[in-house]
Amino acid sequence: MIIKVLGPGCKKCGLLLEHVNEAIEKTGVEAEVVKVEDMGEIVGYGVMSTPALVIDEKVVSTGKILMTKDIVKLIQK
Repeated sequence: MIIKVLGPGCKKCGLLLEHVNEAIEKTGVEAEVVKVEDMGEIVGYGVMSTPALVIDEKVVSTGKILMTKDIVKLIQK
């Protein structure tokens, strides 16, 4: 599983990244976490509002900081 946090490096993006790492730790899922800060790549996903979360190349959230429990649900789908 590849999980990407999309954002320019803002505080909200960092918080989402923390929540992603917590969710991975809680679930024990093997995942590669990638932080994407390149605006060209972010726009390539059709994302206009950050932070955004991409799981296995599918955009699952934009413009908000998901809580750890919500990310756990997305990972376990």
